[in-house]
Amino acid sequence: YPCCTTTCSLVPVFRQSNGDSVTQTAGLVTLVEGAPMTLNCTYQSTYSGPFLCWYVQYLDKAPCLLLKTSIENQKTESQGFHATLVKKENSFHLQKPAVQTSDSAVYYCAMGHSEGNCRGS
Repeated sequence: YPCCTTTCSLVPVFRQSNGDSVTQTAGLVTLVEGAPMTLNCTYQSTYSGPFLCWYVQYLDKAPCLLLKTSIENQKTESQGFHATLVKKENSFHLQKPAVQTSDSAVYYCAMGHSEGNCRGS
């Protein structure tokens, strides 16, 4: 698994009590190999410059950081995946033009108020 060369862990990145929240595509997404994929992630934040992150968790592995950014309208890419932070839509959707069976995993969208909140290798 190219994402994780060391053990990674998913750290809590925000408190729900301050009004911040993240909503992502829920449930199982089934695609045929080679199909395009989009996993939606929207957020609400009281902070003007949030950091958004996508983590991936392969079977029997710890969650690991896949993408992170706080820069608006700049495409962030890794392992064939990409996402663009669109602040006017409060979105950071994860996309891949053609999925492979090796992409089968659990994906998490998370938000924090600093780059340090998005951890992992």
